[in-house]
Amino acid sequence: MVAVGDARPYNTALIVLEPEVAAAFARTCCTRLLPARTCTSQRPDRPDTLNALTPEMMNAAAEQVRKAGTDPGVRVILLTGAGRAFSAGADISGPAPNAVGVAMMDAISGLVRAIREVPLPVLAAVNGPAVGGGAGIALACDLVLDRESAYFLLPFAGIGLMPDGGATALLPATVGRMRAARMALLGERVTAAEALDRGLISHVAADAEFDAAVESLLARLAAGPTVAFARTKAAFNEAALPALEEALASGRRGQLELLAAADFAEGIRAFRAHRPPHFTDVGSWTE
Repeated sequence: MVAVGDARPYNTALIVLEPEVAAAFARTCCTRLLPARTCTSQRPDRPDTLNALTPEMMNAAAEQVRKAGTDPGVRVILLTGAGRAFSAGADISGPAPNAVGVAMMDAISGLVRAIREVPLPVLAAVNGPAVGGGAGIALACDLVLDRESAYFLLPFAGIGLMPDGGATALLPATVGRMRAARMALLGERVTAAEALDRGLISHVAADAEFDAAVESLLARLAAGPTVAFARTKAAFNEAALPALEEALASGRRGQLELLAAADFAEGIRAFRAHRPPHFTDVGSWTE
């Protein structure tokens, strides 16, 4: 992970995914990084949670992305995780994970929209596992740099759910429908090297060289033509992601149905009992 308190000789908005983000953005930093002004985390990391996503965290991050997009002093946004993971995905450890579902879906969708709409390049520095919604958030970024030991995983099917947060558009647009299906339907883990080979990410760096690689990419983006970057990003959105809003909406509808189904309840029971699930739902498809 890039040290949160490091000063840089260029203007960067730094957003760190950490657990339990406060409403006042105490744990999601977004600041103009200048030699005399640095971004600091106000609470210690909790790496044991692997940055499990909460609606509060996602809403805070989305607001900070939008805020960075209106700051003329910011030229690039860095999105990374705290500790040894990028994000373990949605936090389903609570007593009623389906009750959090709607708020979580809307919050992740809001962050994905913010990343795609902000007229600045967004670099995801994937410092460790990017799982579930965390993988989708990384894929929404303009460039993705993986630590060599990192990996991507979409475990939704294992608990009776589908990818949401626009992943059903972002993933096929990035790697193609068949490879997307392998990740979404079979839950295949994709290593950093495999992700680079498949075009899922733009860069990979050895663990020991990761921080330096992040700094190098940030410097190149910060020194680049900001207006040209914005026009290029908008053109990519129009050409490669014209169905993103539709995917966000259809993912929300489908996930709401699945959250209320018996298979999801069984998936959660199996997850907590560390056993394979026994799915029984059939013939309940509606659109």
